[in-house]
Formats: sequence, structure tokens, C-alpha cells
Amino acid sequence: MRLNVHLKKTSRPLLRTSTQLQHHHCSDSHLTTCSDLLIPPPFTLSHNPSFTFTSSTMALPPKFAGHRFIPTEGAGASSFPTQPLHTVEIFLDYVCPFSAKIYNTLYTTLLPSLRSEHADLGSKVQFIFRHQIQPWHPSSTLTHEAGLAVQRLAPTKFWDFSAALFKDQKAYFDVSLVNETRNETYKRLAKLASQSAGVDEKELYELLAIPTEKGDDGSLNVGNAVTNDLKTVIKMARLVGVHVSPTVIFDGVVAGEVSSSWTLEQWLEYLRKSVA
Repeated sequence: MRLNVHLKKTSRPLLRTSTQLQHHHCSDSHLTTCSDLLIPPPFTLSHNPSFTFTSSTMALPPKFAGHRFIPTEGAGASSFPTQPLHTVEIFLDYVCPFSAKIYNTLYTTLLPSLRSEHADLGSKVQFIFRHQIQPWHPSSTLTHEAGLAVQRLAPTKFWDFSAALFKDQKAYFDVSLVNETRNETYKRLAKLASQSAGVDEKELYELLAIPTEKGDDGSLNVGNAVTNDLKTVIKMARLVGVHVSPTVIFDGVVAGEVSSSWTLEQWLEYLRKSVA
């Protein structure tokens, strides 16, 4: 069945969807998981005659629910406000110093502030963690695989693990791991996940570990249990043309003015202006 997509204006001018709706339809099986569409609060996405989506269901697939943080609800919230939310997507690389800087501000000051003294503002926005894997940092892939494994085992702990990994990111820089094997790096990441997110260290390592022998069919490039998830999040970043880490997208539009050096006050000023 073909899905005819209609944008219905409710109040303000269109900002932009996060990607072009090139085919103007999606298959029935993806009606609630079309991760490439992002509809800002002034709009709803409807399937004739009355099927309606809000931004809460369009920002990312349910299996990545832990990547969403609604300040008034917490990480990986299972219920969402009835009104569409403004969406702040943050594209981050676990081994990028500037990504660590912006994440630390968000995690330690902005998000707690939006949940308490600035809850009026926090109730209007949601934050989405986007994986921006940079290939010139070979360990970037390994660290983001660990994040995806934590998301699978303990979705509500994903942001806590990310905070711990950013804090310890130098342990995964080039020089720090040049002489260890890939599986040895995975073991360290599994231990960090256990300490910071409370996940079972052995169970998480099993999701990451690469077999040491070829498969029954002779295959050697087998990946691990989160390889397909990794491909999905890489595709998300490529589809919107993100290259730099960190990059912030607000309601589908790249917010080039946002800086990793911003203070809490600068973030609050920006958000109040943007949601007005």
C-alpha cells in the first residue's frame, strides 16, 4: 500500500524535515519507525484520511529509545507528552574532544536544569543522541559499538554510559590502544559499561566480541552482534549530510551557531529563543 504523505500546517511556517521526502511514501511495516523523518511541532504527518504522526514517534526507531532524553521524563522514557516536542539532535563521536566538551555541559548542567528550575522549557524539547563515527579515529567504531550494546541491554542507562565513556575517552585514543587487539579493547569497554551502567560485563562483551575462527561457511568478515545497528546509525548521519562532530540539528535544521564551548546560560538563551 502506498502511503501518501501530507504536511498539515498548524501554526508556524515550515522549518524543514531532516531529510527530503524523496519518494513521499514508506512501507506499512515502517509506519512507526521511519527514522529519517522529523516533524517539528507546527506540523503533523498524516496518511489520508486521518492517520497522524507527531515528532515523538518519528525521530528514531523504537529499538534506539534509550538515545532519547526528555528532560522532564528522563532517558529512554516510555511515555511522552501528548504535544509534539522540539527536537535537538546532537551528533557526537566518543573519541572527539569537542564532543566530550558539549556532552559534559548537556549531561551535567543543561539537562538537570531543564528538569528542575527550567522545567517549563524542558517540557518543550527532547534531545536525541546521534552517533557520528569518524573513520580517522579507528577506535570510534569500537566505542560506538559499545554504546549500542549498552542501549540494547539497558536503554535507560545509555546516557550514563556515554558520560562515563566521554570522561574516559583518552583511554581509547590512538596511542592508548595501538598495541592491543580489538577484542581486548572490547573487554575494557565492557568493564566500563558494567561499572557505569550496571550492565552484565560478560553479556555485553559477548555482543561485541569478534570470533577468532572463520564461520562454518568460511566467512571471515562476520562483524559482531551490533554490526547491523551500527550500519543503521551511520546511515542516519549520512542521510542528513553530517560531517563535523559535534553537530547540532534543531527541528531538522543544522544549528551552526551552537558551540561546544557554550555555557548553561547560552544554551538556555538559545532554546528559549528557538521554541518561542
